[in-house]
Amino acid sequence: MSLPEIVSRADWHAARAELLAKEKAVTRAKEALNAERRRLPMVAIDREYVFEGGDGRATLPDLFEGRRQLVVYHFMFAPDWDAGCRGCSAFLDQIGHLAHLKARDTTFATVSRAPYTKILPFKARMGWALPWYSSRTGDFDEDFEVTLEQDGEPVERPGLSCFLRDGDRVFHTYSTYGRGLEGIGSATTLLDLTALGRQEEWEEPGGPGGRASAFGAPEAGEHIRHHDG
Repeated sequence: MSLPEIVSRADWHAARAELLAKEKAVTRAKEALNAERRRLPMVAIDREYVFEGGDGRATLPDLFEGRRQLVVYHFMFAPDWDAGCRGCSAFLDQIGHLAHLKARDTTFATVSRAPYTKILPFKARMGWALPWYSSRTGDFDEDFEVTLEQDGEPVERPGLSCFLRDGDRVFHTYSTYGRGLEGIGSATTLLDLTALGRQEEWEEPGGPGGRASAFGAPEAGEHIRHHDG
């Protein structure tokens, strides 16, 4: 196994300072990209999607649970599978306490094509408490490009989609797939994909500073709390 070079503490600090400058440049670039993402145009959802969950039938607006934003993880679980995708399972394992998203008026939910009668025991087996819905009827997965057709057969792929609600109107603001999911899992990385962002004062104006205030987002700091608060 090839190991890093062994150096003195002073040489390590010099090398670390050089790397830190590059890390800060990447952070600034990511913040600019996040702001550009928040300025993406959005698409009005004009058709009704119906899901099945723990309380029975649910529409897309129901998945918001009364909040302003919705983040949907498209979990690969085809109707004829006996268990959900291992990669998607690893993704859900890293999702933190949902209270930190809810404090920012954002709901997280999982959607799969498997019937709810298969989702429920698998969810219990994995020990997850997050909302999970079946989309086995309708075209939700096809419309959001996570179920594709290959050689005449449906093919699954993982993805994540963000939605914004303004009164009774719902808008699709962002989606990402495959390797675009890498590095996502914390509350902040999920919020960075949404139209309102982290809703902090330091974020670049014209992104959440413009759109968040237009949609009545909370003031910065109001949503940071202990998750049991």
